[in-house]
Amino acid sequence: MRSLDITLKMLVIAGGMSAMAAPSLAQTTDGVIGTVVRFSNDSHHVDVTIGEDNPTVRDLLSRLPLTMQLEEYAGKEKIGYFEPKLETEGSPGSDPEDGDLIYFTPWGNFGFYYNASGIGYSDLTIHLGTYEATPDELELLEGPVTIEVVR
Repeated sequence: MRSLDITLKMLVIAGGMSAMAAPSLAQTTDGVIGTVVRFSNDSHHVDVTIGEDNPTVRDLLSRLPLTMQLEEYAGKEKIGYFEPKLETEGSPGSDPEDGDLIYFTPWGNFGFYYNASGIGYSDLTIHLGTYEATPDELELLEGPVTIEVVR
């Protein structure tokens, strides 16, 4: 009987340890979705609220903080490039809208969309999060821009 009691205790302890070692999907999702990432320079900042839990978002967050240059692109978005490119396998495509921060897989850049009219769904455009800023406010993100998690 004592042997059975010890075996049961070991199973309970092992079961508890495995539950602690492997967080549930709900725990990992809660840790990513809603994260606020700030893009800032000396005079201005734009906050992005992460809205997805996918390999691309997780790779982005693992690289922060970092500093890079942003540039205007085609009168539709403000972009910056990651080197090396972010992980994209397993991340779904999206149909970007104004106010979305996306990652464009072929070029390895993210984009703050502010004029997404005429741009439809693409497997190559991965949604990262959303922001609230005007094109004029995005224009102020010039020079070195620091990207960091703020909450």
